[in-house]
Amino acid sequence: MRKTAFTISIKTALSLCLLASPAVGLAQSVSSIENASSNTQLKRCGTNHPSIKEAVLKEQHFSTLRGSSDINSESHTLRPVGSVSIDVYFHVITDNSNNGALSNSEINSQMAVLNDAYASTPFTFNLVSTSVTANNTWYNVGYNSSAEQSMKNSLRVGDAGDLNIYVAEISDGLLGWATFPSSYSSDPLDDGVVILTGSVPGGDASPYNEGDTLTHEVGHWLGLYHTFQGGCFGRGDYVSDTPAERSAAYGCPVGRDTCTRGRNADGEDPVTNFMDYTDDNCMYEFTEGQATRADEQSSTYRGL
Repeated sequence: MRKTAFTISIKTALSLCLLASPAVGLAQSVSSIENASSNTQLKRCGTNHPSIKEAVLKEQHFSTLRGSSDINSESHTLRPVGSVSIDVYFHVITDNSNNGALSNSEINSQMAVLNDAYASTPFTFNLVSTSVTANNTWYNVGYNSSAEQSMKNSLRVGDAGDLNIYVAEISDGLLGWATFPSSYSSDPLDDGVVILTGSVPGGDASPYNEGDTLTHEVGHWLGLYHTFQGGCFGRGDYVSDTPAERSAAYGCPVGRDTCTRGRNADGEDPVTNFMDYTDDNCMYEFTEGQATRADEQSSTYRGL
């Protein structure tokens, strides 16, 4: 096992995501910024996140659906480890010259990383099929583009509980993006995860080439926000055991502590968490609270 997926400790507790570069927003004020990755050509994540106000409204709707009056309720009983099996449909997009092709071994390695990361959560991932499509336009698909819409309309299979993964040489320097469970009912064909070909294990997107871009994006697909959602104030990522974090972390700045006041301020930043922006070899865990939230979200919105 490459990584320990899930530990519980005090330490691990809609705008586009920040660039994977220290020269962005609040990241400039973090003292450990020199530890950020030198690979500034890549953007860690393009998943569309709600504003703080939008997140509150979404949580209220979520609470109504699950019959709870407390939007930060922890009454849910986490289902047993490995009890929720998710069917996976892998869509490899190449250009007409076969650039971007992945071998069965590379795909299996990516699936192994995914299952390893979620090994102490209720979720397991079962690869049902792999499709390979040569399409020059889809090969450089962009976020929220007509190419993305066309690609997904043509290739997506299954229902709300089926995970469709699209792998391509995506544009805009993004490593990937995903849709949230709550978005499925309004646009089911858009549902799924898109990742950069070079982010799979052994790919060329170093230091993001150990397969954890998919781990991160599947976290969104299951309902998790970034650990730095909301910064130091408000309800953050709506998980009580991830210490609040002012901004995304890059590289592997273990010991960073950017929030000293506010809800969940106790504890160092969760830079080893899969839902931060650190290098693949730095992130290795989900918290119990994250596993519980993902379990609730996937059960409520995906029927898993």
